[in-house]
Amino acid sequence: MRATTLTRVPLLLAALLVLAGCAVAPAYERPALATPAAFKEADAKVDADAAARWKPAAPAEDLHRGEWWKIFADDTLNALEAEALAANQELAAAAARLAQARALEGSARAERAPQIDAGFGPSRQRASPAAQGLAADADTSPATLWRAQATIAYEVDLFGRVASAVEAAGADSAQRAALLRSVQLALQADVAQAYFLLRELDAEQALFGATVRLREEALRLLQRRFDAGDIGELDVARARTELAAAQAEAHGIARRRAAAEHALAILLGKPPAAFDFAAQPLARVAVAVPPGLPSALLERRPDIAAAERAMAAANARIGIARAAFFPRLTLTGALGYESAELGDLLRWSSRSFLLGPLAGTVLSLPIFDGGRRDAELARSRAVFEEDVARYRQTVLEAFREVEDGLAALRTLADQTRTQDEALAAAERAARLSQLQYREGATSYFEVIDADRSVLQQRRAALQLDGEHARAAVALIRALGGGWDEAPAAGTPAAGSAPAARQG
Repeated sequence: MRATTLTRVPLLLAALLVLAGCAVAPAYERPALATPAAFKEADAKVDADAAARWKPAAPAEDLHRGEWWKIFADDTLNALEAEALAANQELAAAAARLAQARALEGSARAERAPQIDAGFGPSRQRASPAAQGLAADADTSPATLWRAQATIAYEVDLFGRVASAVEAAGADSAQRAALLRSVQLALQADVAQAYFLLRELDAEQALFGATVRLREEALRLLQRRFDAGDIGELDVARARTELAAAQAEAHGIARRRAAAEHALAILLGKPPAAFDFAAQPLARVAVAVPPGLPSALLERRPDIAAAERAMAAANARIGIARAAFFPRLTLTGALGYESAELGDLLRWSSRSFLLGPLAGTVLSLPIFDGGRRDAELARSRAVFEEDVARYRQTVLEAFREVEDGLAALRTLADQTRTQDEALAAAERAARLSQLQYREGATSYFEVIDADRSVLQQRRAALQLDGEHARAAVALIRALGGGWDEAPAAGTPAAGSAPAARQG
């Protein structure tokens, strides 16, 4: 009977080792998405070859993006982007979060290896008479026992608990890496948009500065004519009103510009007091969007990659929750020396070993826990379903943002053309009103009204120029970066995109 029992033990251990390959984690599959064949707002005149390049988006966050802001061919913007990437604190915090996730991944991987420890020290103990096979009233004395030993512990991953934990930690690390890229892309876009806003406000300041000077000169001329008795006081009062209104608008623009400059300073990792942006009025920026933008560009969006990796991590944690229902096998042992006297500790006769745990059992099988494991499994599945919904929503939002960007660029181009026509008409009306006023055919009120219309149309044109530049940045951000395709052999490397036209 004893021989039979000894034979069954290794067979049982061998069977348990075979079960180590029986992981219970569900196989991960990316959920299906209903994606459009093409962007609704894309150019309808795209040829068949361009349309054939469209395909559903799939996370590919590691694809090259390049320095997309260089399509604007602006050295100042290039310098600001480099400065922000080097000093922005939100980006530094995201990098630290990635380092934390990678450290946790390393900790999870360490569970695959045996854990070895060494120790040395005395223990003072008094064994009971029963432990020494003595009568209950026998006298036992306390003794000091010196130990120097190494211990080893290793969990045999019977049902994939450790493997699932490593998989989940790896997915978490990949998610943090994608979130770092998301923060980086958002920072790049925010810097570009803040830069173009500053330049738009500089252009408005220049416009109102010139307007104030012209109205001051007009007021002086009208004052002299009034003093000479050529005109009435009404024209002078109207001129003063228009001058004061232009000055008030100029002060408002200065206030908005100061706030924009402060915001850009923070993006660059500087206090506002340490940053000054020299006035640089915005020139018209024209970014040509190539026809037939492939939906593959959305694969580079880091938020899509992050959402997909979150699903993978949640799926792996379902495996951890399932493994909790099955036995855990932990192999332990100790090897070293022990003696009652310190001087005898390292003698060969003082050697000792132990196979098996000091307390507990090698194999543990859960039986009853009041439903805790069931609840944890249900929670893990619910977390996965939530991450699936978030992933699908992220992809939908990505398509919406691209559609918004394409629509904005298309309609802004049409609006700019119409606005240029309105400005040309207003300028001609202003010239005609000046001529008629000099000839006495109209009142100064008509001149003021025409000049006010020119100012409004010029300001609207400047604001459209700024909106167009920021809309181009928003589209690039929605696409996850620039739209340069990977260069073929013998072609210029990424980053050599056609420059935006400025005029």
